[in-house]
Amino acid sequence: MTIPEPEENALIDEFFGGAETTAYPEDFRAGFVAVIGRPNVGKSTLINALLGQKISIVSPKPQTTRNRLLGILTRSDAQIVFLDTPGIHAPLHKLGEVMVETAAATLSDADALLWIVDVSSPPNDEDRKVAEIIAAARRRERTAGFKPLLLGLNKLDRADERQREASAAGWAPKYEADYIALALSARAMRLSALRGDGLTDLADELARLMPVSPPLFPEDQVTDQQVRFMAGELVREQVLHHLRDEVPHSIAVFVDEFKERANGVTYVSAVVYVERPTQKMIVLGKDGAMIKQIGQAARQQIEELLETRVFLELWVKVRPKWRTDEEELRRLGYQMPKKKRTRNRPVRDSQSRA
Repeated sequence: MTIPEPEENALIDEFFGGAETTAYPEDFRAGFVAVIGRPNVGKSTLINALLGQKISIVSPKPQTTRNRLLGILTRSDAQIVFLDTPGIHAPLHKLGEVMVETAAATLSDADALLWIVDVSSPPNDEDRKVAEIIAAARRRERTAGFKPLLLGLNKLDRADERQREASAAGWAPKYEADYIALALSARAMRLSALRGDGLTDLADELARLMPVSPPLFPEDQVTDQQVRFMAGELVREQVLHHLRDEVPHSIAVFVDEFKERANGVTYVSAVVYVERPTQKMIVLGKDGAMIKQIGQAARQQIEELLETRVFLELWVKVRPKWRTDEEELRRLGYQMPKKKRTRNRPVRDSQSRA
């Protein structure tokens, strides 16, 4: 194969619009961080805060994140790719099994592990399950060397203020030692995703743990998710916020139409699936009042995402037992985790990348 001369490369770059390049230092680092933990410990809130923008929906209800989401933080010295995983819990149906398997399988893809816990409450069985999953994953990779593990002690903002004031200098969260005992080999870091406490130090430490590599994604990219998927997630977020506890876990949202019209308005049509007719009645509300509230709130969020006017149309349909049917899960966009996955890194052959 004939290798083009530098002058020829310059002409090719100019023709294809690739003449401008970004130079990266020789010691630039890039890699993947698996963010794991039980439901409702603030994993998605933490990633959103680190990125400075919303890529993952959040709600006070558990098991909000259902798919593995990817968030990309690019700095001058490193690119940290966060793998936001579903919360580890005891699955009650096929959807739950897929969520837990997805979270566990993500560990093998990562260069470092970030275990997030709610330090304002004591460890429970789900936290101990996470510890077991991490320990099993690290045993499997023993011959290749253990992946670095950080323990994020999140939700400092919920700490007992009276305890903090009584011993400000030597203050420690009440349950900190209990979590450290579950992760003896981890470096513990105190965090508040809500207030921003410790996030800079966390990002610095994660950047240090990444392998030397050129960026894995373009520097202006913050997620691998398409806006169509994110629009559906924003609708589901509003369902979680507006409805009672027994309904949200039975909800799936599928965007069946997403297009920009001639007048500049983006048209979005989405179906809210439930499992029972009684749930459909709850989602619709009296005279359609509830679905109207959900739609109005979701439309505002989607308009902020797209930075354009949006016409959102929502439908509510019954699909019995969709959470227990693997084919239904695939149809609704859930990816079945693979048992073994490999990742190819780009080869670093110069100081710059187009």
